[in-house]
Amino acid sequence: MRALREEYGDMRLAALLAAAMVVELAVRGVSEPVISIPCAMFGCLAPALRRRSPVVAVVIAGAGFIGLIAAESLWNHYSVALGVVLLIVLYSLGAYAPGQIAWIGALIVLFGIVLVLVNDTDVRTPGVVVVVTAIIGGPWAVGLAVRLQREYELSLADENRALKSELEERSRLAVAEERARIARELHDVVSHAISVTVLQARGARKVLGIDDGEVRQALEAIEHTNAQALSDMRRLLFLLREADDDSTIGPQPSMSRLESLISKATASGLPVELEVTGPSEGAPPGVDLSGYRIIQESLTNVLKHGGPGATAKVTVAYGVDDLELTISDTGIGGTAADSTGQGLIGIRERVAVVGGHVDARPGTSGGFVVTARLPYEVST
Repeated sequence: MRALREEYGDMRLAALLAAAMVVELAVRGVSEPVISIPCAMFGCLAPALRRRSPVVAVVIAGAGFIGLIAAESLWNHYSVALGVVLLIVLYSLGAYAPGQIAWIGALIVLFGIVLVLVNDTDVRTPGVVVVVTAIIGGPWAVGLAVRLQREYELSLADENRALKSELEERSRLAVAEERARIARELHDVVSHAISVTVLQARGARKVLGIDDGEVRQALEAIEHTNAQALSDMRRLLFLLREADDDSTIGPQPSMSRLESLISKATASGLPVELEVTGPSEGAPPGVDLSGYRIIQESLTNVLKHGGPGATAKVTVAYGVDDLELTISDTGIGGTAADSTGQGLIGIRERVAVVGGHVDARPGTSGGFVVTARLPYEVST
């Protein structure tokens, strides 16, 4: 639509210049109207083609006005319409002649300069050469500069789109990788809960009718274990994706291993203060696992981005219905605050899977603060 409007605008401009040229010739008088008027009309058609075929537009303008000048001997007469048409087509030759055609445009401009100087038999001083070169080459050079700037801006826009697409793809892959990892870990948690349930059921069956109190305890254990397993299964199904085949060998991460994690971080050069409140027995295995991973990822971010001399504090608060975590540091915090970082993506995925809430932001007195709330049960 825009190209169509521009084409219609060029056609109207050509018609206006043709009318102005005819009026100018009529006012000044013409000796060969049968030749000069058609030549003038033909030359003024050039702006209509200035965007689509700039080289053809220059050829048309040149042919028409050479015929006009030859018929009327107007070379030494100033013509407003002629000057406007030449400025437009020369500018358009630089602005709209792409690729190899641009070299043809440069040769046409050079030919025009030489043609004018050859026909100027009276004065060929350096000043005249400069003026002629500026008049003919100036509009073309301006158009060329505009085209190069436009192409540069388009290339920058393409690069920005490519970079944005790459960042989005990297973020998507990071989310996919973290979800696959969470799926593997929650699968282990749920499998363990089911194994415990099977053992409890077998024990209850053996004492059925013999010791009702032991049967009752076994059933209560089954109920409690299955309730937690159901919540973890909901978190697992929330991912709705295949887990990859990559696996690690070692004990399952757990908040009970938090002291070891803190020791490793301290040994790596990050002093960490740990504060734990409340009983940990009520936290389901899935929440326990996610809490450990969130703290691990947060401390890793501080080690990567906190800078020299940074310290951290981890606060763990076990509540009746949820687990609350706060990880703060005294580092520079700027890089870690990037919401596109894979570390924070992983933390957000962990919290989203358990149906919780996370807030990651620069601290009021420097550093960075991550706070997370992980509910024990997933709302249905």
